[in-house]
Amino acid sequence: MDRPKDKDYIETVEGLIFCVVGYLHPPDRYTAYLKYITEASGKWGRGRRRYGRAIPYYHVTQVEATYRLLEEQYPQYLYNCPIRGIRVSAIPRSRIKRYHRPRERLRTLLRRGPIDELEGKLLSLVELLSRASGLRPTDFGVTGSILLGIHNPKFSDIDLTIHGYRASRSLMETLKAGVEEVETPSETWIRDWCRRHLDRLPLNEMELQEIALRRWNQGFYMDTYFSIHPVRDDEEITEQYGSRIYRRIGQVEGEATIIDASEGIYTPAIYRVEDTSLKGENDIKEVEEITSYEGLFSGIFQEDERIKFRGILERVEAEDETYHRVVIGAADSDGGYMKPL
Repeated sequence: MDRPKDKDYIETVEGLIFCVVGYLHPPDRYTAYLKYITEASGKWGRGRRRYGRAIPYYHVTQVEATYRLLEEQYPQYLYNCPIRGIRVSAIPRSRIKRYHRPRERLRTLLRRGPIDELEGKLLSLVELLSRASGLRPTDFGVTGSILLGIHNPKFSDIDLTIHGYRASRSLMETLKAGVEEVETPSETWIRDWCRRHLDRLPLNEMELQEIALRRWNQGFYMDTYFSIHPVRDDEEITEQYGSRIYRRIGQVEGEATIIDASEGIYTPAIYRVEDTSLKGENDIKEVEEITSYEGLFSGIFQEDERIKFRGILERVEAEDETYHRVVIGAADSDGGYMKPL
């Protein structure tokens, strides 16, 4: 059985649908956020069962808004995590009706073929990207509404996963070089994207435009928007729950130089840094890494690049070392960002 991975989905016995976040999960639970709820007039659905989105877009403030619903109606899905020192939504294994894995879903579609126009586009896009990058179709998966089988061909996007570091880097380089039939976002689309994110992130329009132009993992295929999400393979999931303890110190901002961006392609994105300059109510002078749960900052920074950031300073206690990191986009950490200097 595959280990739980970022962008897997969980359907509970009540019909709630959660999206798995990251790779750190308690032994009897899965860390995930509420994505869909049953709704009679919902835009997504399978037959008579309709769903609406619990949050309009992924952001820490939106995820935390779902905690109120869970607290009132489904408190069993809230968990005070002793390892991270925060409250998160986490699904007990005993409450799972169905566990959805992106690669399994894509393999099913590859075997039986598409049943609607969107599934046809998905399979055609996977074939195109596989051929262009030299990867196998089985290196890919499909997440989001198509994974669940509740997509609407009239408006749903295509959300792909790519599995493992080697495959992710190969696909990244292929898309950056350009793939025939894949369109990059237009200037108008980028401008609209920046304006939508002005209220979500503490960045101005010019800074958001720089981030949008660096994002390699999105585009349009046959007039349908698609996104790509690198996911760790089983052997790349090295941290065990409880092997590190995370303790919050307070909010900080500062600058740093990235020395290792290899794990920056995933969610959470992990950037190793040095030469940090911190501002905050603490006496810590150096941090060793910046970890971002905000997907917009995944895969856009490179080694030797100087960046500016704001987030939550944490002390990380492992068996053989203690160090500090800055976390962006985690619970109770609104206002975090990363940007190039």
